[in-house]
Amino acid sequence: MKQPFENVVALHGAAVLRVCRVVLGPHDADDAWSETFLSAMRACPDLPETANVEAWLVTIAHRKAVDVLRVAKRSPLPVGEVPEAPTGRGIPDSGDSDLWAAVKDLPSKQRQAVAYRHVAGLAYAEIAEILGGTVDAARRAAADGLRNLRKRYPGAITRGASS
Repeated sequence: MKQPFENVVALHGAAVLRVCRVVLGPHDADDAWSETFLSAMRACPDLPETANVEAWLVTIAHRKAVDVLRVAKRSPLPVGEVPEAPTGRGIPDSGDSDLWAAVKDLPSKQRQAVAYRHVAGLAYAEIAEILGGTVDAARRAAADGLRNLRKRYPGAITRGASS
């Protein structure tokens, strides 16, 4: 990779943040994004010049997201007073809570495949490598995820939007 790391962040930072938001939700995405680029900065001198940088970054983001999800499963949930209604203030892209709920309810592999394909624009071969399966399994997970989103959130995702 010949370009300065700042250019890599500027070029791919927004896509990686969108992927992190879809996989983790808006609250944990910023930390995963930061951890992704810290890891990438350490590893970039070893990256071959022919590498697909965006796919490489999404792979790192995937691993950081998995780490966040593992920690969250082990952590207790403190409960004080329950707020009367959740707020979306200060959370980018939180305007449609029904859509976020539908995305959150997807099985993990489907949510990840949808994020990597339709948010990051990765090829199914790259998704298969990230998720650890076959190209057909990645394609199936993305298709099943979209089908489930259409059922849970009709009208939000049109057919052929990002194939």
